Amino acid sequence: MKSSANLQILDGFTPLAVAMQQGHDKVVAVLLECDVRGKVRLPALHIAAKKNDVNSATLMLQTETNPDIVSKSGFTPLHIAAHYGNVEIANLLINRGADVNFTAKHNITPLHVACKWGKTNILQLLLSKNASINATTRDGLTPLHCAARSGHVDVIEILLANKSPLLSKTKNGLAPLHMAAQGEHDEAAEILLSHKAPVDEVTVDYLTALHVAAHCGHVRVAKLLLNYNADPNARALNGFTPLHIACKKNRINVVELLLKHGASISATTESGLTPLHVASFMGCMNIVIYLLQHDAIFNAPTVRGETPLHLAARANQTDIIRILLRNGAQVEARAREGQTPLHVASRLGNIDIIMLMLQHGADANVVTKDIYTPLHFAAKEGQEEVVQLLIENNADLNSATKKGFTPLHLAAKYGKEKVVALLLQRGAKIDCHGKNDVTPLHVAAHFGHQKIVFLLLERGASPLICAKNGHTALHIAAKKNEMEIGQQLLQFGADPAVRSKSGFSPLHLAAQEGHIEMVNLLLEHGVDANVQAKNGLTPLHLCAQEDKTAIAHVLLDHQANISEPTKAGYTPLHIAAHYGQISMIKFC
Repeated sequence: MKSSANLQILDGFTPLAVAMQQGHDKVVAVLLECDVRGKVRLPALHIAAKKNDVNSATLMLQTETNPDIVSKSGFTPLHIAAHYGNVEIANLLINRGADVNFTAKHNITPLHVACKWGKTNILQLLLSKNASINATTRDGLTPLHCAARSGHVDVIEILLANKSPLLSKTKNGLAPLHMAAQGEHDEAAEILLSHKAPVDEVTVDYLTALHVAAHCGHVRVAKLLLNYNADPNARALNGFTPLHIACKKNRINVVELLLKHGASISATTESGLTPLHVASFMGCMNIVIYLLQHDAIFNAPTVRGETPLHLAARANQTDIIRILLRNGAQVEARAREGQTPLHVASRLGNIDIIMLMLQHGADANVVTKDIYTPLHFAAKEGQEEVVQLLIENNADLNSATKKGFTPLHLAAKYGKEKVVALLLQRGAKIDCHGKNDVTPLHVAAHFGHQKIVFLLLERGASPLICAKNGHTALHIAAKKNEMEIGQQLLQFGADPAVRSKSGFSPLHLAAQEGHIEMVNLLLEHGVDANVQAKNGLTPLHLCAQEDKTAIAHVLLDHQANISEPTKAGYTPLHIAAHYGQISMIKFC
């Protein structure tokens, strides 16, 4: 009997659990006589507590000495009885020694459970048995928090009559009033307020209950709080007012209510955002229209100088931009660094927004403080359609930034091949000089964009142009070991023996960096292995300095002079000794 009685059926319950669920008291008694206890899912005593089965529970408690046996989730039978409001079995459990303040998972007591589920009968029983009304969960919730969050008015009144702490807060600072606001329980909120709950009590982030109601869109609660003189302009830690939050969450009814009760339409956050900024960024069209109808300042700048039009452009809110422009928003308003909304839209690539702005008079050649045009931004980000549109609207193809970079330089730097091709097709200067006289070809070589290097060379870029320091694109390729680029440059006529202002050749740089394939490539193209810089350094001297013995062997195979002195009289051996390069000392 014992072995078969303990077998589990498919859904995980033992025969005892099944008998209890079906209400077969005699069967339960027989199984208990055989010492059968459920060990899966809910223990048998928990099932009795759930069903308010006092008879079965009484029988089990004769053999089960611990009334606080816990389920897998950590709850006792008393927690279960509290959940279902089963007073009789709760009374039985308490009389048999159940702990009314037993803390289950997350420090939840039976009183928390009763308050959450609105079980006033259990609540009164537990309080009469000295359950702690001040008990807090792991997150700091009291029974009053639980009742307020669930909106159980009767429970709240009983708790307050028993001196439940009205000002208790959770770990993040939520008071019971915040909980009532969150759950849209206006009656619960009114009871708390009538018992002098501070209407503007704040969380650790300085959020009031009105902030919470605005966030959730709970108009009735918001109206109640305002009737109790809640501050409509209370500022949270980041400076957000309830109106900002209502705009962010697209709560138009709360927006209307707040403005009627004196909320400031021009209130700013710590970063300078007005409600119109927030609504514009979030794309809340009805709220944007409503705010504009109530004289919101549509060109107000943030701390960074951004207007609502900037933020709408940043969030790709085409319809909002259309509304703002129709209502007189400045299309060329400048942010702190001089960026206009057109710069923002050009970077992000929204064609519709750019067309709107151009139609409303935006200048395609407007510049930032660093002299970046919208075309620079579009080229940098590879926005091909935007580049095309801006050019069609007379954007200057060769406009240079403060550092002298054209859109072609930026497209070459960031590897935007299609934009490079388009700019060249539309007539951009191919060998324009930027900072330190670098050309787009220099830039493409430096960043290893092989396809762009080939495209530029094919379209006529000169591989012979030197930067301010005398470096050609081949110098750059040699230093960075860009083999394919080096080969392309040589095929298009680059001088393999070209010298920089200090007299260094590409071979010097390749040898110094230890790029053996590049060294071989240059030597194959006839570069003298003994080529000297202005100070007399040869590639072999640089190998000695950097301990590049493999390169030294290659140079020696190409008749490099191991005893060649510099102008100061130093041989490669002197250099190796000076820098302590043992391998090269042995080599020399």
